[in-house]
Amino acid sequence: MAPFPLDLTGIFGHWPAYLVYVVIGFAFGYVLEISGFGKSTKLAAQFYFKEMTVLKVMFTGIVVAMLGVFLTTALGLLDYNLIWVNPTYLWPGIVGGLIMGVGFIIGGFCPGTSLVSAATGKIDGLFFVGGVFFGIFMFGETVSSFETFWYSSFEGRYTLMDLFGLPAGVIVLGVTVMAIGAFGASELAEKHIGGLSLARFGQWRYGAAVVSVMIAAVVLTIGQPTNADKWDAIEGEQQARLDERAVFASPAEILSLIDDPKLIVRMIDVRDETEFNLFHVLDAENKPAANTLDYANELLAAPANSVFVLMSNDEARAVDAWRVLVAESVPNVYILDGGVNNWLDTFSDEDFQADYRLASYTDDRLAYQFDAALGDRYPAANPNPDVFSYITFTPIVELQVKRGPASGGCG
Repeated sequence: MAPFPLDLTGIFGHWPAYLVYVVIGFAFGYVLEISGFGKSTKLAAQFYFKEMTVLKVMFTGIVVAMLGVFLTTALGLLDYNLIWVNPTYLWPGIVGGLIMGVGFIIGGFCPGTSLVSAATGKIDGLFFVGGVFFGIFMFGETVSSFETFWYSSFEGRYTLMDLFGLPAGVIVLGVTVMAIGAFGASELAEKHIGGLSLARFGQWRYGAAVVSVMIAAVVLTIGQPTNADKWDAIEGEQQARLDERAVFASPAEILSLIDDPKLIVRMIDVRDETEFNLFHVLDAENKPAANTLDYANELLAAPANSVFVLMSNDEARAVDAWRVLVAESVPNVYILDGGVNNWLDTFSDEDFQADYRLASYTDDRLAYQFDAALGDRYPAANPNPDVFSYITFTPIVELQVKRGPASGGCG
């Protein structure tokens, strides 16, 4: 399985990579122009069911990309989790879509096609681009007044598979069939409303539809790799990191990271609720190891400066959870060296250790006997970084650079 996205800078160098971006951008604009997408009347005609080229092109792009992504993922050639999926903000997205749709009908362009039109000197395209820049400026000046709504109804990385609770293969086949149905309905609309001859489309489109359904059926049959499959593909490299203890960060290092305002440190306690309630580090999140896969997508959608620290009483359950998250391509995941027991050994005072530390205990069990389940209300749960600044450590944590969001659609 390919664990990382294609790094053009690493392959070609800094400036040659930018040249590749320019060539791709020029080719995209050129294809839009020769397809007639720089003409507002052609674009707006779709809303009157007279000329449905835009719908066909968009659905074709969606289906081709979808089939390519999920087929290569099914074959173990691509890691779907490394593909950026825009996080869903439900109601802001609906409102924004309606505003853009109205603008599309009135102006005859979406932002991308307006740039193509403006590049060829069309007056309406130039006016539309001017409106786009003015709208961007006004949004920046006014967003603070509706910021609460702007960030509302956050659903994270939310896909049709999440919405319907169905396997990816079923969704892929369903979307493919739906697209073919939309193509058929579009052609009927063009014939009866737009007065266009269907003969101009050629017979090849029927073959393309059959091939698309066949590929979708292959995706459904093969299925997507499980978490165990993903771990098997990377076990050689990642198990070596475990064996070299390259992912075990000391309590002192974690405390210094928590004190770093440039980082978001999420302490994930994978113990059972009972153990968590006895004692846990301040602001730690209780997510039992058995449920690790359930929140992997949430961590994938976290800000790029997030560091995730897994902890159990010792290390065993944290290591199990680490394997699951790393197999799902969650970046910046580390394990608290020695677990909660080592945290208490490091940050609790001598009297506390004399009163509460057990002489012996079994593997991955709490090494301290607490009189009451006070959670984070023990002093060691919230140590002062200044008090323990004398502790030296070898830095382990290295922040990985996450992929950035990429725009989609015609915008």
